[in-house]
Amino acid sequence: MPFRPAIVTALGLAAITALPLRAVDAAELVMVERPGCHWCQLWHEEIGASYDKTDEARRAPLRRVRISDLPPDIDFATTPVYTPTFVLVEDGAELGRIEGYPGEHFFWPMLTQLLDAHPEATGQDGS
Repeated sequence: MPFRPAIVTALGLAAITALPLRAVDAAELVMVERPGCHWCQLWHEEIGASYDKTDEARRAPLRRVRISDLPPDIDFATTPVYTPTFVLVEDGAELGRIEGYPGEHFFWPMLTQLLDAHPEATGQDGS
């Protein structure tokens, strides 16, 4: 069968458009941490390994940053002091935060509450 670029292109475009895409300005969950932080390490052990597989990660993918090297593309409401601090960000602006890590049994409800408070940013506004 001869090579047909038009068919290959059409199939490629169909595959790409079938993938779920997030808006460029969609929310992200920024984890502010520091090396040697016991509570950060505990979060990674209890939550971090599975976070990417959760509905929460779909709504707000995780981005890790060091407290000593805060990114210039985020306008924090106040400079984070405690680690870990989890900051919900959209379009570079802070929408809300969780300071500290209270353990997995408290973290999930607190994160859900934070995400639900901003449905337009986290894909839960019905659009």
